[in-house]
Amino acid sequence: MGQRIKTARERKGYTQEQLAERLNLSVQHVSVIERGVKAPKLETFIRIANELQVNADFLLSDVLAVSAQLEANDLYERMEAVSDRDKERILKVIQVLVDLAERR
Repeated sequence: MGQRIKTARERKGYTQEQLAERLNLSVQHVSVIERGVKAPKLETFIRIANELQVNADFLLSDVLAVSAQLEANDLYERMEAVSDRDKERILKVIQVLVDLAERR
């Protein structure tokens, strides 16, 4: 979960210091969470998700049994930001990879 929080923070363009300030946490606390040393309390987890504008499923996908589906959902949401031409390219690459996986 910590790596997911770090990824979402970096996508948002925040440093650990900026995220800590926005959440009224210490930088050390944010670092501990991102390194996976300690899981955040539920209240803190919700504040992190809201601040980074990501859903809880994304942050928890590494610890949930349905992580592959959650990953696909996250990618689908991210694809909304790319052009139609790039979407077609991405889908073609995915199709090739699925075809290769099915042959194994």
